[in-house]
Amino acid sequence: MKSKKNNQRPKNAGGRGPKNPAGAKTSSTPTQASEGGERIAKRLARAGIASRRDAEAMIEAGRVAVNGNVLKTPAFNVRSADRIAVDGKPIPEIERTRLFLFHKPAGVVTTTRDPEGRKTIFDILPSSLPRLISVGRLDINTEGLVLLTNDGGLARILELPSTGWLRRYRVRVHGHVDPVKLGELEEGIAVDGVFYGAIEATLDRKQGSNAWLTLGLREGKNREVKNILGALGLEVTRLIRVSYGPFQLGELAEGAVQEIKGRMLRDQLGQRLVEAAGANFDAPITTPFANKPIRADTQRKAERDPEGEDKRKPLNRKRQREEKREEVRDRLQTKPGTRQGDGKGPSRPVQRRSRASNVWMAPGARPVGKKRAEEETRPADEKTAPKRSFAGKDRKPREENRKGAAERRPGRGKIHRPGSGPKRS
Repeated sequence: MKSKKNNQRPKNAGGRGPKNPAGAKTSSTPTQASEGGERIAKRLARAGIASRRDAEAMIEAGRVAVNGNVLKTPAFNVRSADRIAVDGKPIPEIERTRLFLFHKPAGVVTTTRDPEGRKTIFDILPSSLPRLISVGRLDINTEGLVLLTNDGGLARILELPSTGWLRRYRVRVHGHVDPVKLGELEEGIAVDGVFYGAIEATLDRKQGSNAWLTLGLREGKNREVKNILGALGLEVTRLIRVSYGPFQLGELAEGAVQEIKGRMLRDQLGQRLVEAAGANFDAPITTPFANKPIRADTQRKAERDPEGEDKRKPLNRKRQREEKREEVRDRLQTKPGTRQGDGKGPSRPVQRRSRASNVWMAPGARPVGKKRAEEETRPADEKTAPKRSFAGKDRKPREENRKGAAERRPGRGKIHRPGSGPKRS
């Protein structure tokens, strides 16, 4: 009797609900975890559709289908061969785990969709980015660093306080700051029945009735910084997150986004977090993105006039200055066909412009005319001096001309030197 029970196939611990639809093939139906599958909510999160919790809500709402069958419970396991659709559209292919740094400006909310119709961070991100989800959230008036990833499993791991990553904030407060009370925050504090863990707080500087603080915390509860400082009698007037674990805001411009390279991301996460998040660094990248800061407005279509000229302002002024400097160096070149070497690389040929072009030339750099160039290429015996005709003109020597000019304009051309004239009594 026992052997008969042991030979039976184990049932799914989470419950699979109704049986598989008739006619469905085994290879295309959701499989159990013992056969190498994974939960549907996890698959949706890794595809960047939503977090696991939101994915489960989508499944219960009947928005997710596997192999053409609408799911009614998130207790399904799927494999890579299964066809998954959300709202009738197939989900994108799983790509390599990626992480992006974003400088969130004030006035936008950190969510995919806002029921109140406010602008979200995804409304101001470049359109060329893959589908991303945020790691945690910032209040609408909070600025600074937000981590974005295409892997929901990684987002879930990085949000947990057990990960131990320190989140550092720069805070401007209004009111009297007591350094003793700031030091007591290292022991934690309870505000309105909510206990907040250890907080690293330091006073940076004071500006009249205002002061700048630096806070470091590891929990990231809702409105944690404002609630804690409010309990100390301080009003937060500005809040900027400057770091999240090993990732720093640095000089990333407001509204700009930058991707972390895969090797650096793997090194910063470490093997423990990579395994806990189920990160995939072997899959290909289906949506490439530049590894430099980019703002959304840099990828918008240029407004062009009827002649097709681009009216956008230059975005990288430093690079523009460097290019202009190189262009000036080329103009200063006096040797035909080459550019003055600056020691940084080989010289490159320069296209000489005609004398009629509007070009500033360096002192001593005289353009060679067409006739003079032909004259220099002739043999020495064929070169003849140009003949000048003075027919009908009586040319006088230069000395006589100068003497006559001085007689016609007395007093001109003479230089008066102090002490050269008669002394006055």
